Amino acid sequence: MSKVILRKDETGKLAGLDDKNERAYARFRKQLGELQIGETLAFEFKIPRSPRFHRRHFAMLGAFFAAQEVFDDADRMRKWLETGAGHCEFVPGPRGDWIAMPKSIAYEALEDSDFREVHQSIVKFLREPHAYRFLWPHLDDAGRERMVESILAEFE
Repeated sequence: MSKVILRKDETGKLAGLDDKNERAYARFRKQLGELQIGETLAFEFKIPRSPRFHRRHFAMLGAFFAAQEVFDDADRMRKWLETGAGHCEFVPGPRGDWIAMPKSIAYEALEDSDFREVHQSIVKFLREPHAYRFLWPHLDDAGRERMVESILAEFE
């Protein structure tokens, strides 16, 4: 399968991101021009993740990691949050039970709209009693809610 990364150039036209992508885009345009009536051409596209939103999401996770009282590893906390947010799949465990495995949120694995959905699901999960009771066991529920909302206020 061919892959091409496009950008809008200075003239407002689509162009390959670099020489390799410009050649791939030229091949694609050529195929389009040679397409006969009744022939088909399939392609897929992704809308890249917003680097600014990506950084904001991970800054938010960093703020929660710094404030919480349970996890000593930021990646483990992130995976717990992703699983709690439902961004996981269930697989058979070693004892015949089902265990949740977080799906990838790698930059290439999720395009922007999907990543934003994961982010919103994590925010929703953080506002649930199960999540904030786990992260701040010594606080009462009112204190836990204030903690979550004070951190989220920095990022909304």
